[in-house]
Amino acid sequence: MAGDDAPHSRDDGEGAFCEADGTQRLLVKKPAVTSRRRLEIRRARAGGLAVKRTMDPVEGSNSSSPSDRDTEDGIVGILAAGGEIRGREGQGARLPCLSHGAVSLIGRRRVMEDTVAVAPGFAGGGGVPVYDFFGVYDGHGGARVAQACRERLHVVLAEEVAAGGWPRAEGRWREVMTASFSRVDGEVEAAAQGEAERTVGSTAVVAVVGTKRIVVANCGDSRAVLSRGGAAVPLSLDHKADRPDEMERVEAAGGRVINWDGYRVLGVLATSRSIGDCYLKPFVISEPDVTVTERTEKDEFLILASDGLWDVVSNEAACKIARQCLSGRMARMFPDAAVSGCTAAEAAALLAELAISRGSEDNISVVVVELKRLRGRTS
Repeated sequence: MAGDDAPHSRDDGEGAFCEADGTQRLLVKKPAVTSRRRLEIRRARAGGLAVKRTMDPVEGSNSSSPSDRDTEDGIVGILAAGGEIRGREGQGARLPCLSHGAVSLIGRRRVMEDTVAVAPGFAGGGGVPVYDFFGVYDGHGGARVAQACRERLHVVLAEEVAAGGWPRAEGRWREVMTASFSRVDGEVEAAAQGEAERTVGSTAVVAVVGTKRIVVANCGDSRAVLSRGGAAVPLSLDHKADRPDEMERVEAAGGRVINWDGYRVLGVLATSRSIGDCYLKPFVISEPDVTVTERTEKDEFLILASDGLWDVVSNEAACKIARQCLSGRMARMFPDAAVSGCTAAEAAALLAELAISRGSEDNISVVVVELKRLRGRTS
């Protein structure tokens, strides 16, 4: 959460996940809980474990008191997530992705400011290309802007694409993405009530996945990484305040980047681009960087995540762990570990657990999009 100076909860925890009512949830347990209990929760299946939830990040809860978060189960954070396994290759019309999984975890923070958006088939159909939409939004100063992005960005993007006509949209994704981010930014500013709400913002990294290409737009320090033939290929570049070109842009607009507990725009915000943050304009802008990547047969999966993951896990490590999970290798190597399957939802949960174990002190949101069935994977 760039620029957030809220106190951190220092409680260490271990990750565990279960499946209840078709929804994956990752529970961060207090150290006092035994290893056996953690393993039982991890291995539980639908209907096998009743879990008391203290907050629901999917619905956009953005605060919780210690009494709200500490239950008899020792839960200090809850992951609410979804996943979908779609038709296999060769069955019916070709789909942009085979499956996806998304997780959003409060982690060691006192408030939840991340949100995730997943909209399969959000645009297209009826003779035009079908596209899936995935987004990760990392709020700061509150969850209001991240929630607005979750509700509106894919809707606005579909409108912008349709307005220009699909045949032309393929060649003008940069224009469409920039217009969509600008519209949502304008809506956020118009809805801000009082000075306090003008200090709320959110990063945004979104991916539009089609059968032929992947379009990524990034505004802030969340990130998208593609696994291609076992190699990690970054599809976005973080907008950090100390990035030379971003520092030059801020200074050209009349602002300053100050090294105050790290490099920050006006000594406040660690990311140089975001949606919202009206009080920092024109130094902090909502214009995204956009990449259009042609898909190849080597493309395996896509990871989108907030900096709660990327601050402690490298691109290469994240892709290696997700690949081992999706291929089924991790389940075979460690039959008693947390991962008993090889779905995109489990890969996302595993990455969130890894970030927690490596000391991430931020909210953690991860989306894994499976593009290709990996060899050795079990059905």
